[in-house]
Order: sequence, then structure tokens, then C-alpha cells
Amino acid sequence: MLKVAVAPRGTRDWICEAVHAGGGQLVEPADAEALVWTDAAHGPGPQPGPAGLLKTLEDNPQIKWVQLPWAGVEPYAAAGVFDGDHLWTCGKGVYAKPVAEHALALALAGLRDLKRFATASEWGAQAGISLAGGRVTIFGGGGIATELIALLTPFRCDITVVRRHPRPMEGVARVFGYEARYEALRGADLVVIACALTAETTGLISSVELELMAPHAWLVNVARGPHVVTGDLVVGLREDVIGGAALDVTNPEPLPPGHPLWELPNCLITPHTANTEDMAMPLLSDRITENVRRYAAGEPLLGMVDARLGY
Repeated sequence: MLKVAVAPRGTRDWICEAVHAGGGQLVEPADAEALVWTDAAHGPGPQPGPAGLLKTLEDNPQIKWVQLPWAGVEPYAAAGVFDGDHLWTCGKGVYAKPVAEHALALALAGLRDLKRFATASEWGAQAGISLAGGRVTIFGGGGIATELIALLTPFRCDITVVRRHPRPMEGVARVFGYEARYEALRGADLVVIACALTAETTGLISSVELELMAPHAWLVNVARGPHVVTGDLVVGLREDVIGGAALDVTNPEPLPPGHPLWELPNCLITPHTANTEDMAMPLLSDRITENVRRYAAGEPLLGMVDARLGY
């Protein structure tokens, strides 16, 4: 039976239950072959984060596989946690369906000008853009992009994907590398950011990219706040360089009260809620259970992290 530690202390009971469901035996880190590491978001005191994980692995060199619960693991990459001595897996792909659903909801709300209508106190002028037959550019070619492409099928959109390794994708008219991102932005009615945060994609959308977008286009970000240069976005929205932005993530995050983005009529913000804990619980449980089963059986694991790329 695979011996698995779940740490740090205070981790939710359902994560331990997921390990059991996969056939794992829960043990202390000193006796473990594998580690499910998750900061206890509601636990007492400061959370240990990357430093705590590094210390746990240093103290327990017999651990060979580490499962992280998040899809985005950039704080761990930045801290130099990932190495070639361990197998690393994360929540990559686990949350794709709810996040893609939220991206579509934000896109439709933005294009249909729902923030202005929802906050109005009197009858106003008509406004709105139909997504049907529209041109959509998606940054990222992973699980969220794949699910979003499927959701866009009834709209018969012309879809362009920009990703690190271009290759044909079902339902996509064209796939570009990041070096061709300017071409991908021109003429798009909707631009969705759904890629990993790396050095290459930090500051992906600045004033230059906003100027390339159509004046009516909406930007949707369901990935990470630093993909967008916030100051440039504020200026672009104030000057109507693009139609608007719908953001589930921001930089800084949380977005402080009084920040200009809150007051802009063409900016719609949700508080990083594309994937809630209630949505995540069954999805992550299934991933942990399946990976515990796979590791014990010597099968390939799901959601592998590339230690070189950091995602």
C-alpha cells in the first residue's frame, strides 16, 4: 500500500479521504513515499507556502512524488521548488470546465454591456455585440482553452489560439506561437487569457496589444493578474481603446477598494471566483484519488509539472 503524507497540518478532511479512496495509507512525512501538499487556507497562523514545502522535502528525502492542488504553481516555480529529483503533479486541467464556463459568462456579459445595464437606474440607449460568428483569440492551449473552444461551438466562432507549442487543435482555425501574437490580436472581437504565468507571458497585454485590438473588443482574463499591465489597461479602458475588460484575476490581487478599475463602466470584475472551493472539492478529490492509484500501480500520473518550464 502506498504511504502518503498530507501536509501541512490543518489540511481539509476531504483531501485525506481522497487519498484513502485511491488506496493510499496516510502516514507522517517521515514515513511517506508521496506527499500531497496544500496550504490550509483556513488554518491557524501564517501558511508555510513554498518554504514550508522545501523544508518538508529536505527533512524527508525519501519522498519521491509531490501532488500540489493548484493549476497555477508559479509561486513554487519562482521559489525554486521544482527539481528533477521528484515527480511533480498539480491541479493542471482539473478546474478547466468551471473556469471555461466562467470565461464564457464574462465574455457574454461584457459584449452585451451587462455591467452598465445592471447598474443603470433609468432606461438607456441600446448596446451590445453578438458573439455568434465572432472572431475569438485565446492565449493558452491547455485544458481551459480546450473546454472553452467546446463551449463556443454553438456560436460558430472563428477561433485563433496562441500557445507556446503551436499544433492543430479541433475547432480552431489557426494556432500561433507567442511570436505571432500581434497577428492573432488584429480583428478579434474577444480576447481570452487562459495560459500559465511564466516570464514569457508576464505583461502579455500592455498598451501595445490593446492598441492592436478592435475598438469594440473585450478582454477576458481567467488566468493570472500579472498577464496584464494594469496601468495600461486602466488608461486603455478610460480612453475606449477597447470595448472593455472582464477580469476574474487582477494585479494586485485582491484589488484594493478605491482602485480605478472598480469604477470604470467598461470593466467587469469577479473576485477570483471562476473556480470556487465547492466546485473544486469533487474535481480535486478525483484527481488525488486517481493519481494515488496510478502511482501505486506504476502508471503515468495526471497533471505533470515540467520542472524546467515551471508549469
